[in-house]
Amino acid sequence: MLFRGQGKGLAVIAVLLGMNASMSVQAKAGDALYASLGEAARSPIGWVEFCAENASECRGVSQPRDIVMSQTAWRDLLRVNKWVNETVKPITDMDHWGVIEKWSLPTDGYGDCEDYVLLKRKMLIDAGWPREALLITVVRDKKGEGHAVLTVKTDKGEFVLDNQNENVLAWTETGYRFVKRQSQSDPNIWVSLGDSRPAVATASSRDR
Repeated sequence: MLFRGQGKGLAVIAVLLGMNASMSVQAKAGDALYASLGEAARSPIGWVEFCAENASECRGVSQPRDIVMSQTAWRDLLRVNKWVNETVKPITDMDHWGVIEKWSLPTDGYGDCEDYVLLKRKMLIDAGWPREALLITVVRDKKGEGHAVLTVKTDKGEFVLDNQNENVLAWTETGYRFVKRQSQSDPNIWVSLGDSRPAVATASSRDR
């Protein structure tokens, strides 16, 4: 357990895959972002080093899977997103580690955007969600700056968990330009999503 209380309310997540897909959710994700996937892209700065130190977070070639989005799943995504956003305190990697970019699980309670993503992803995977549906994604935010979010692929579309927003939004509603994200079949393969300009997946404390 990384933080006190992180498992509260998450026990039900493990049974989500078997729930009825016909249950309604509060939002629709629109056209699949998957359709815009392009050629292979470089992994974000800091990812390779993170994997070298956290091999269990990065291994596993498998078949793509989406989750069945139920009302319970929707509530739990909101809960995870909100809990991590409120629990982790924003800090730049330079202030935190003395380097421009470092990916790490925020076990000390501090991190920047990719660290929020790593914790949300880990919490969901530990609770039984398939890794193949939880994709770390690099975007350009509304200021045109690099930013990392977690894309959740579901049978109702694709949703985004973001440290800049306690709401879980359809990817089409974020206002972001999507640069690249993990492949569903291999977490160490990254694929282009259309914006070819380089983007460092980082955010400073002013983002919160």
